[in-house]
Amino acid sequence: MTHTYQLTGMTCGGCENKVKSNLLVLPDVTAVEVSKDTNSATISMDKHISLDTLQQALGGSDSKYQISAAHHNETLEEAKSWAETYKPILLIFGYVTAISLVVSWQGNSINFMVFMRIFMAGFFLTFSFFKMLNLKAFAESYAMYDIVAKKFSAWGYIYAFIELGLGLSFALNLSPVTVNWVTLIVMTISILGVLESVLNKKKIQCACLGAVFNLPMSTVTIVEDAIMIAMSTAMLILM
Repeated sequence: MTHTYQLTGMTCGGCENKVKSNLLVLPDVTAVEVSKDTNSATISMDKHISLDTLQQALGGSDSKYQISAAHHNETLEEAKSWAETYKPILLIFGYVTAISLVVSWQGNSINFMVFMRIFMAGFFLTFSFFKMLNLKAFAESYAMYDIVAKKFSAWGYIYAFIELGLGLSFALNLSPVTVNWVTLIVMTISILGVLESVLNKKKIQCACLGAVFNLPMSTVTIVEDAIMIAMSTAMLILM
């Protein structure tokens, strides 16, 4: 995977060489390109490396070289087609939709309340699973755009467990009114940060599938959250 970061403090060619050398000694870093003109560092790595680790390699928080994920960008993903880039999400939605259709098929018709409940259960359980694989990396990515996580870093960790709880609650059909209200509120808050990032054309990673897949933030993320908002609203109205 390849990430592009904002990196300030470089004033000459010597600075560029020093920064590059310091980053290249990190395990799992395979290539580094830096530029004092654009204040950027493009780092290729075998697996996710946290910002704290990158900053420590540059001399810690007191160093004149400061690396930031504010303009984090998946350069490899940009070269891919839309379908290839979002293949993980498309496959997940396809599987969840198919399972929901099978479970909700009753007689000769689909029970749409059951369909929405099973779909939301599958959605939250699957997405929370990928977040749980690397909670710290998810929380760091989520804090880059979520309006709550920006101010309260622990929210990223809490959010993953909220998704897990919602998934289990939908699957077991527990307290449907309460669960749908929680879903509506949580997903509405979530979509605000997504909208801000997309409208401002920020090049950042979508944290919807944690740090497992490198998905760029886009209208796909908006649609994803909007579907959950629409379904929870519909279920509250139809109950």
